[in-house]
Amino acid sequence: QVRLVESGGGLVQAGGSLRLSCVSSGLTFSVLGMGWFRQAPGKEREFVAAISWNGGSTIAADSVKDRFTIFRDNAKDTVYLQMNSLKPEDTATYFCAASRKNFALGKGTDDFGSWGQGTHVTVSS
Repeated sequence: QVRLVESGGGLVQAGGSLRLSCVSSGLTFSVLGMGWFRQAPGKEREFVAAISWNGGSTIAADSVKDRFTIFRDNAKDTVYLQMNSLKPEDTATYFCAASRKNFALGKGTDDFGSWGQGTHVTVSS
């Protein structure tokens, strides 16, 4: 059974930092691209960042690319999202996702086949 479990969300003041973690089980983590998405109340789920199977390539949304960093530890089956200089508009539930295909890297929701339950981030002004 595939499981993706996010953690690290919480309440932080604007300008602060958080690190999200996503631990996977039940899949071959080391060959899968991984991604982070977020969804604010009343809005569609949006792409945040993704990383290739070996960490050699990363992509990020323009709104976060100078502030957020995605990285992974294949030995721990874990992907991370380091979020710095947080803004109130970053408030959302953040979801971890695993690619549908081995060695693939995408940024559309259809590119990912397994999803976590999400961790909530609130940034106060």
